[in-house]
Amino acid sequence: MNNIKNVFSIKDLENLSGIKAHTIRIWEKRYSVFAPMRTDTNIRVYDLQSLQKLLNITLLHNHGYKISKISKMEDSQISKLVKDIVTEKNSKNHAINAFKMAMMNFDQNLFTTTYNELLSEKSFQKVFYEVFIPLMTEIGLLWQSETISPAHEHFISHLIRQKILLNTEKLQYQKETKTDKVFVLFLPMNEIHELGLMYLNFEFVSSGYKTIYLGESVPTESLKDVTKYFNNIIFVTYMTVEPDKDKINNYLNDIEKELLSETNSQLWITGRMTEFIDSKNQGKNIKVYQSINQIISEL
Repeated sequence: MNNIKNVFSIKDLENLSGIKAHTIRIWEKRYSVFAPMRTDTNIRVYDLQSLQKLLNITLLHNHGYKISKISKMEDSQISKLVKDIVTEKNSKNHAINAFKMAMMNFDQNLFTTTYNELLSEKSFQKVFYEVFIPLMTEIGLLWQSETISPAHEHFISHLIRQKILLNTEKLQYQKETKTDKVFVLFLPMNEIHELGLMYLNFEFVSSGYKTIYLGESVPTESLKDVTKYFNNIIFVTYMTVEPDKDKINNYLNDIEKELLSETNSQLWITGRMTEFIDSKNQGKNIKVYQSINQIISEL
């Protein structure tokens, strides 16, 4: 455990908790809820215990407890209150915080325990929508602000990927019940953010469809190969960073020309890069969706 990042700046705490640095300083100065360490240059730094305490205080504060009251509590009392709130209200924010702590500590056991607790109360779909999607959104912002390292993001993404695969595999033993279309799921070249696409695959399989999952960085030529074997194909892709905003419309023109116009296939697209798609590229064969949920409602 010694080589885990265990010292955080006040900006890190702000990013991880959502509480402004200014407020954290007030809580610290007026109520002594934290005792930060100081660097040689007199800059405040905080340890993992302080981060955990701040996340717990944030949860209590969001549930109506005044900071003046929380500051008089022992750490054990704060932890117990948090557990009581979570048990009573099944707080998704607590689960997200627990996953963040698991990520910061590279703690697979905490991830698994938190996930199993959620699964005892909710379906996998609800866990994904209510907890994993907002968690991954937060993690993206934490990575951009350099609060976490790429290693943290890879660690937590791998664990979520495992859960999607596990739940998908359970369904794949069942025979497909819908044969009117085949879903082919892929990511464009150099696109590696796979979790959204993997979850869509789970939903399609869950709905009884045949899916062919091709994964990341798939050239258009490989997509053309699939059309030799199946009719009524719906290609599905999730564009998070690729193609680049300057290239996305040319990419779609090529897909339309080389893949869709000669077959009765469609392309369904979602992801952050869809905002750069020119509406002229949304012909009858190409559909753009604002969210995973919108795609699923189409089923």
